[in-house]
Amino acid sequence: MTFAVRQDALDIQEEMPWQARPRPETIYQMLRATAHAYPERPAISYQLTAGARDPAQTLSWRVFHAEVCRAANLFRSLGIHEGDAVALVLPNSLETAAATLGAMIAGIVAPINPLLEPEQIAALLRETGARVVVTLKAFPKTDIAAKTAEAVRHSPRVGTVLEVDLNRYLRPPQSWIVPLLRPKDDSTHRADVLSFAREVARQPETLTFEDKALDRVGAYFHTGGTTGMPKMAQHRYSGMIYNGWLGDRLLFTEEDVIMCPLPLFHVFACHVVLMSALKSGAQVILPTPAGYRGEGVVANFWKLCERWGVTFVITVPTAVAALMQRKVDADISRVKNAFSGSAPMPLELFKRFESATGMTLIEGYGLTEVTCLVAVNPPAGMKKVGSVGIPLPYTDVRIMHVTDDGVVTCAPDEVGEICISNPGVWPGNTYTDAVRNRELYHGDHLRTGDLGRIDEDGYLWITGRAKDLIIRGGHNIDPADIEEALMAHPAVAGVGAIGQPDAHAGELPCAYVELVEGGDATPETLLEHCRQRVRERAAVPKYIEVLDELPQTAVGKVFKPSLRKRAIARIYDAALEKGGSDARVSEVVDDKKLGLVALLTGSKDDVRVAKVLGEFTRPWEWADDAVKLTSKED
Repeated sequence: MTFAVRQDALDIQEEMPWQARPRPETIYQMLRATAHAYPERPAISYQLTAGARDPAQTLSWRVFHAEVCRAANLFRSLGIHEGDAVALVLPNSLETAAATLGAMIAGIVAPINPLLEPEQIAALLRETGARVVVTLKAFPKTDIAAKTAEAVRHSPRVGTVLEVDLNRYLRPPQSWIVPLLRPKDDSTHRADVLSFAREVARQPETLTFEDKALDRVGAYFHTGGTTGMPKMAQHRYSGMIYNGWLGDRLLFTEEDVIMCPLPLFHVFACHVVLMSALKSGAQVILPTPAGYRGEGVVANFWKLCERWGVTFVITVPTAVAALMQRKVDADISRVKNAFSGSAPMPLELFKRFESATGMTLIEGYGLTEVTCLVAVNPPAGMKKVGSVGIPLPYTDVRIMHVTDDGVVTCAPDEVGEICISNPGVWPGNTYTDAVRNRELYHGDHLRTGDLGRIDEDGYLWITGRAKDLIIRGGHNIDPADIEEALMAHPAVAGVGAIGQPDAHAGELPCAYVELVEGGDATPETLLEHCRQRVRERAAVPKYIEVLDELPQTAVGKVFKPSLRKRAIARIYDAALEKGGSDARVSEVVDDKKLGLVALLTGSKDDVRVAKVLGEFTRPWEWADDAVKLTSKED
């Protein structure tokens, strides 16, 4: 059956209830079935460097099955059972993929973004209660090993650290040089440090323990944190298998080759791509440890697609914008589709990409909190650019809002909060922190915090985030209106619109802009561009700043907390200077209870500080007082 219109998804649902569908009950059952069906077909390929002819390694499904089993056996030998977590602080590699699935089978995998700071990694290790950590062995040009070691020092439950050595992917003479250039290991934690490769090699290539056919938590994923402190979501087998089933039913076959330059510590790569491959038998290509961020990946991307015979590209809008600054310099005729997620695609970028590549671009929508997939623009149907498509089979999306009479479902094209129910939603248990689950649901539908509408054809449109709303004197401004207007400027590559503090209105709209390579635009010309295109006069930015590079999450979303910190420091410093005070903002920190807090340096006896900053709603503290308070709490 093709997937072209909303009725197609409903027809699939009508075939039988989800619970009645024949499907694997566990991640291991899904892996075993595919390894049995396609033992010698390629499962996963990896290259450490980005050259189109650089060394690479490929594992068949038979060999990948064996490597996953060895990893699972290793974790079980270290005391990991169904309720225990294995944290992975790793970039992409073959070991990352095997350890991810092995940890799910033995216990619970907890992938952690290695770009985080040590204190954030430590907090996530403590939150998951991880007893085993898999990370990199010290390697040139990366500080992942050092950051993880520092994090483990503050995570007393961690008893074992397993190190993955990327040097095995290099050939002489580079492989001879790495040991001489390795950063020195100054770790002082008490955990045992072992070689992942050596310990895995000692394990049998079939499971040594029973894979219990029970639906249970198999993964902890922390959110990207684009609107604040990261939260830890818990994913059951059933939700991950649902994502794999969707990929197999609607997108991939065993003959597909999927280029995935996204990190496996994110649900897009893990659940949408890896689980879909696990169910369908498709081949996954992981180019370099850092994916799109890796040196040479964007420059060589089209040649890499030609090298591997790619049929399906996984991407995000920021990566597409970077790729469109490069000429298509290879034969990519086998690539039929590109799947883009994480953020809506600007119309002009969408058209430019399809025209330059000949691919069909499929936009999708998913969330960590629902174990990922929610909706896609149908591969065989009408694609409404700017929409994230049609809700997938067995996914019920409702647009809801709260009135004096209770919760109501919005009419077609009426904007409200996007709420979701599907096999990936676990009502009452979305986050590991029970407090965060309060008021998170309308019935069995999870409240996403995203604002959107569903049109008369059943297409879902995201209009913004509830937490992203700029509230100017009680008037709600959707930052998407500003961002869409600025993205229409030919020199603009990316935009982040936020509310900056204002003593009178509470917040005023402002925007931070990144230009395309060679782009020429000033804040003044961009502001005039906005005045002509932003529909509401109140939404026209009061301030526009051009940055060399917008802060981003690991999957290419604009990281708005960094922009808010920047705006708070700028506004508060200007107000303090105007008020005659020498005090200045030294840092803006994200406090778990208070949100963003400005830390000041200067004379505490300066009474003008409290008077000036008392006009704003955002809290502030003296920096040395904040340090003393933190030390006391520790």
